[in-house]
Amino acid sequence: MSALFRVGIGEDLHPVDDSRHLILGGVIIEEGPGLRGHSDADVLLHAITDAVLGAAALGDIGQHFPPGDPRYAHADSADFLRTALRLARDAGWHPGNIDAVIRAERPRLEPYIPHIRERIAAIAGLDPAAVSVKAKTGEGLDAVGRGEAMAAVAVVLLYR
Repeated sequence: MSALFRVGIGEDLHPVDDSRHLILGGVIIEEGPGLRGHSDADVLLHAITDAVLGAAALGDIGQHFPPGDPRYAHADSADFLRTALRLARDAGWHPGNIDAVIRAERPRLEPYIPHIRERIAAIAGLDPAAVSVKAKTGEGLDAVGRGEAMAAVAVVLLYR
């Protein structure tokens, strides 16, 4: 018997880059810092994309969008998530909900969370009530805590 549900987890980490805009969950956040990466460096959408691909057993973001490939230089990470969701749907899976945590020292993300949830929901074709995003700090204990990087972890439920 085939599973009716699958869960995937995704994780990503990007170094801070003050010369770039910060994009989280497809939302441009004017108060920086930005993140360094080959694409738009949206650490949150990268983690969600990996969670979708993992739940559907379709590899990972690096296999589908190699970081050295010039086609993905400065790419919109929303397109990565849309592609992962299309591949999952083609394999018979549909997103049920998304739960994610962003780890960052600055900026304070709480005011942006509702807009980020709405944007992710729109990209994934979900009701915003099916998308949870939380923000945490690193408490000064690691690269995130020292303000040198931002990280995200996401869990996605897929159903048949």
